[in-house]
Amino acid sequence: MFKKISILVILVFMSCSFETPTNFTPEALNEKVYSLDESSSTFQEILNKHKGNKILIDFWASWCRDCIEGLSEVKKLQKEFPKITFLFLSVDTRKNSWKRGIQRYKITGEHYNLPKGMKDGALVDFIGLGWIPRYMVIDEFGKIALFKATDASDDEIIQALKKAI
Repeated sequence: MFKKISILVILVFMSCSFETPTNFTPEALNEKVYSLDESSSTFQEILNKHKGNKILIDFWASWCRDCIEGLSEVKKLQKEFPKITFLFLSVDTRKNSWKRGIQRYKITGEHYNLPKGMKDGALVDFIGLGWIPRYMVIDEFGKIALFKATDASDDEIIQALKKAI
C-alpha cells in the first residue's frame, strides 16, 4: 500500500507545472484598482495604458518596513531606467495611510490601491502575494517578464528591464 501511495505522490508531483506564468488570468486583469483621485479602473486598463512600455510593478504598503527600505533601490532604478513605467500598487486598506505614505516617502510614479489588501482579491491570489515588497516586470506587450522578486536590488529585475524584445 505504501509503495502505491508513494508512486501516486511522485506521479502527481511530476505532473505539476512549475513554469512561471507569462500572462495574467482574466480574473486578475479584471481586479479593480483605485487611483489617487479615487477613480476606479481594472488592472487590465492600467496595463493597456502602458502597452509599448516596460513596467516595473512594486506591490507595497505604507506600514511595511521592508517596502520603505526598498524604496531607495527603486529610486535608483528610476534614475537608471527613466523610460520604464514605475507602477506602485499599494495593499494598504486605509486610503489615507496610502496617500500619506506616497507623500512622506516621496514616491514618484503611477499609484494605485488594491483596497482589499494583500490577503484578498484575484490579482493578489494570482501572484501568491504572501510577502511585500514584491516586484514584477511586464514587457512592452503586456507579458510578465519577471514574475517574482522580493528585493529591489535583485539582478533579475535589472536583467528584465534591460532585456531587448
